[in-house]
Amino acid sequence: MKGFLLINLGSPDSTSIPDVKKYLDEFLMDKRVIGKSYWFRWFLVKIIILNTRPRKSAKAYKKIWWKEGSPLIVLSQRLFEKIKKLIKIPIALAMRYGSISIVKGLKELNDYGVKEVVVLPLYPHYAMSSYETVVEKVKKEVKLNFPSLKLKIIKPFYKNKNYIKLLSNKIKETISKIEYDHILFSYHGIPVSHLKISDPTNKHCYKIKNCCSVSSQAHETCYKHQVLETTELIVKELNIDKDKYSNAFQSRLPNEAWLKPYTDNELERLAKKGIKNLVIVTPAFVTDCLETLEEIAMEGKEEFLEAGGENYHYVPCLNDDDDWAKLIASWAK
Repeated sequence: MKGFLLINLGSPDSTSIPDVKKYLDEFLMDKRVIGKSYWFRWFLVKIIILNTRPRKSAKAYKKIWWKEGSPLIVLSQRLFEKIKKLIKIPIALAMRYGSISIVKGLKELNDYGVKEVVVLPLYPHYAMSSYETVVEKVKKEVKLNFPSLKLKIIKPFYKNKNYIKLLSNKIKETISKIEYDHILFSYHGIPVSHLKISDPTNKHCYKIKNCCSVSSQAHETCYKHQVLETTELIVKELNIDKDKYSNAFQSRLPNEAWLKPYTDNELERLAKKGIKNLVIVTPAFVTDCLETLEEIAMEGKEEFLEAGGENYHYVPCLNDDDDWAKLIASWAK
């Protein structure tokens, strides 16, 4: 019997500083998130970050926290319940970090008598700090705790025509009702070093001119190539002119080269350029969370308006939309 495991990022259990600190500790100590040696990572996280960031992050979480709990968890659970009604095989929900762990999800399916697990990491694009860490964690837990289980991992769906159609329709819901000057595609940032580490050829990413445009095996694990392709497929679907959209990258950490341009800089640049009516969408995320609700929908709006913009429209993620649940159910089947 087959089972289906849906895996999202995760969230602190509450907005309390201890819970946020516990979550950040697990997240930032992941070697695929901060791709440095263990001792460098330990010093950076345990001595520096965890002594300053939890208080700031707790305040940010409080801004977006719902009565039912973390928006990411609540929306993931709602999506899970919709998919559960659409498929006939056992299904479980897990998070890469936090208390709704992957091992719990696997145990739930194993207890059902499942022999093969189909895994969907809820990340459209490949990155070592998102998709890859989920896949490797699943493999590790199966090897340690459920060695008889077989795995089938669904690949990143960044160019799946049905996913592109859904995302395009979501954007269309906003732009069909307003006059807009520009659409900004804001993707989660990653360090440039991650792209180089993920390049299986070791000679393509950032080593040849226009590497994202030149066909290569490296594109199968290249986050930058994949996000740029997602944008191009969406603008083609929506017939958007080249001068009416751009890409940017959010959520960076200091002291290392990250993908550019940075979203906050781009928001200021566009406003000062004379863009008054902006639409912003976050296609690296399928579920609204801290990075979309607080960083983009709240802080981003403030930055754009302060720089001279007038109207700022955030396009929500697919979240628990019915059509999104149906599409995932079709993949599970």
